[in-house]
Amino acid sequence: MSSSVSKEVVALRKEIERHNGLYYQKAEPEISDYEFDMLLERLRAIEAEHPELVTPDSPTQRVGGKADSLRPFTHTVPLMSLDNSYSLDELRSFTERCEKLAEGRKLEYVAELKIDGLSVSIHYDDAILSVGATRGDGQTGDEVTQNVKTIKSIPLRLKKDKPQHAEVRGEVFLSRSQFARINAELEMQGEKTFANPRNCASGTLRMLDSQVVASRRLDMFPYDVFAGNQKMFATHWENFEWLERNGFNVNPNRALCSGYDDLVAFINDMETHRDSLDYEIDGVVVKVNSTALQDEFGSTTKAPRWAIAYKYPARQATTKLLSISVQVGRTGALTPVANLEPVLLAGTTVARASLHNEDEIKRLDLKIGDHVLIEKSGEIIPQVLQNIPSKRDGTETIFDFPTECPVCGWDAVRPEGEAVRRCTNPDCPAKLKARIQYYASRKAMDIEGLGEVLVDTLVDKGMIRDVADLYGLKVEDIAGLERMAEKSGTNLIDQIEASKTRGLQRLLYGIDIRHVGERYAKILANNFRSIERIAEASVQELDDIPEIGLAVAESVHQWFRDPKNVELIERLRGSGVVMEIDASSTAALDERFVGKTFVLTGKLEKYTRDEAAKLIEERGGRVSSSVSKKTDFVVAGSDAGSKLSKAESLGVTVLDEAEFSALL
Repeated sequence: MSSSVSKEVVALRKEIERHNGLYYQKAEPEISDYEFDMLLERLRAIEAEHPELVTPDSPTQRVGGKADSLRPFTHTVPLMSLDNSYSLDELRSFTERCEKLAEGRKLEYVAELKIDGLSVSIHYDDAILSVGATRGDGQTGDEVTQNVKTIKSIPLRLKKDKPQHAEVRGEVFLSRSQFARINAELEMQGEKTFANPRNCASGTLRMLDSQVVASRRLDMFPYDVFAGNQKMFATHWENFEWLERNGFNVNPNRALCSGYDDLVAFINDMETHRDSLDYEIDGVVVKVNSTALQDEFGSTTKAPRWAIAYKYPARQATTKLLSISVQVGRTGALTPVANLEPVLLAGTTVARASLHNEDEIKRLDLKIGDHVLIEKSGEIIPQVLQNIPSKRDGTETIFDFPTECPVCGWDAVRPEGEAVRRCTNPDCPAKLKARIQYYASRKAMDIEGLGEVLVDTLVDKGMIRDVADLYGLKVEDIAGLERMAEKSGTNLIDQIEASKTRGLQRLLYGIDIRHVGERYAKILANNFRSIERIAEASVQELDDIPEIGLAVAESVHQWFRDPKNVELIERLRGSGVVMEIDASSTAALDERFVGKTFVLTGKLEKYTRDEAAKLIEERGGRVSSSVSKKTDFVVAGSDAGSKLSKAESLGVTVLDEAEFSALL
C-alpha cells in the first residue's frame, strides 16, 4: 500500500468531518448532498480495499455529524441514516436483495416521501410528551423538548393505544410558504435571510428562545413509532394508522407496494407533483413493510438493510457568474441578483439567482467571472450556494456594491447593525412601483390584473404617483395603453373598485408600514377597529397591546406622523376605501376581552378552533398557543390536555364550553 493512499484517507476523513460540522452544527452546507455522498463513497471504497486503514473514528463507522452545544440526549435505539440510490437500477438491486433475503416469503414495501428537513425523536411517558431530541450523530442528539412543543402538529398527549413509553420519530421541516414569510420579515427588518427551508428549520430547532421558534411555525411528518425499544406493530404501514389515531400530522403521500414496478410508479408520480407541494422533498424512502423481516434482514454499521432512499436528480448545477445587477424594492432595499450563463436545472433554463444582500457576496467570496454552484428549490428563485475557486483563471473581477441607488442616483445608506442598504429617495420610481405591486398583492388589496409590466407602464407614463391614484383611473386610460383593450380595462377598473371593501386589516397590510405584516395588521385592526384610532394612538397605547412590541409601536406611530402618509390616507378615504371594521357585521369590542389572552385546548362541540379564535379576536382578545402566567383564560373542551393541567397549576381561570359561550 502506497503512502499516497494513506494520505488520501486522512484528507477525505478531514474533509467529510468538516462538511458534517457545517451541515449538522452550523446549518451552512457548502456542497450538495450528492457531492457529500460521493466523498463518503470514495472513502468506503478505499477502506474496503484496505481494511487495515479502518479506524473506530472513521466517518464510515458512524451515522452522521456530532451533536452541538445543546444538552446531549442519548438515543436508546440509534437513529440510523439510510443508504442512498441515485438510479432506478440501484433501486432494482435493492428489491432483488430483499427478495433473496425473504426466501420466497411474501414481500411488501412502503413508499413514503423523503422530506427535506431534520430527523427528531419524540418520547412520551404515560402518554405525555416528555422529551424531544434531534438525531445528532445517530447515537447522541440535542435535547430540544421546549422547541418541539411549539410545533402544533405534534400532540402533547397521546390519545389511544398508549404504551407506558412511546417513541415517535419524524422529520421536522419548514413549509415553503412559511419560509417565504420568514425571509420577507427578516428582509423588512434589515436582517440576514435564510438560503433554503432546510437550513432555516435546522437552525430554528436548535434556538434557545422557544418563543422565536414558535413564531417560525415549524411542522413535522412522523414516520415511525416504538414501544420502549421495540417496534409496536407487525407492519410498518400500521405505524401510520396508529400515528393518525393519536393526532399526528401524517403525510398522505405514501403507498403500499407489492414490488419494484409499483415503487417506480409511485416515484414517478410524486416527481411530477413535487413542485405543487408546500414543502421540500428530495426523494422517496422505501421500506420493507414486515417488521419481522426488518429484524431478520438487520443492519450494517451505518444503515438498515431493509430500507433505502431513492434520491431524485439533483436540483443543483454549476455555471458561470456573468454579472451582478441590483434591484430596488418597495422599502428601498438594494438586493443583488446574479446573472448567470444559462444552465438547464430541474427541467428549466436558469439565468438568474438570488444573492440576498452585499454581505452574502462577501461571505461567498464572489467575483464576476466565477464558476458557481446553484440550487433550485421548488418555486423559490435559485440560490447561489458557493463559488468554485479552483476554476479561477485570474480574469475574474471584484464586484463593488453600489452606494447610490441604481435607479434614481440618490445615496443608498446602510444603517448600523442592518444587513440591507437602502435608497434614501422617498420618491424613487423603483420604490413606488414595488409599493404599488405590494398594495395590489393577494394578501393586501387583491387587485387582480395589476401586474409588474402594467405598473411599470402606469408609473413611467406619469399616470399614477402613489396607490391612491389607482382609484382615479378610468377604463379608457387602461384601454389606451399598448396591448390593452376595453375589456381588459373594464376588468381592471372593476378589480380596483372591489378593492375598496377589502377591509381594515388588508389596508393596513397594503399601505406598507415597516414591521407590519399580515399578523400585526390583524392585531391592530381587531384592537383599534378604525384607522383613525390607530393614527391617534400613542406609542405607549400601541406597545400595551399584547404581541405589539416597542419596535412595531414606534414604527406605526411614526408612519402616521408623516404628512405624506396622512395625505395618502385622506385621499384613499376620499376615494371610498373602507377604513374601519363594520360593527354591524362583526362583534363589537368587549372590555372583558380587550387585551386578554386566551388559550384553546381540547375539542369544542359548538365551534371549530378557528371559529372560536375569530370570535375572541373580534372582541379585542388575543389567542395564544401556550399557557403561561400571562394567560387570562383557558377555554377547555373535551379531551383537554396538558394545557389544562398547567392552567390549573398556575391558577389561570378555566372556562368550559358553556361558560365560554356565555362570555361571548
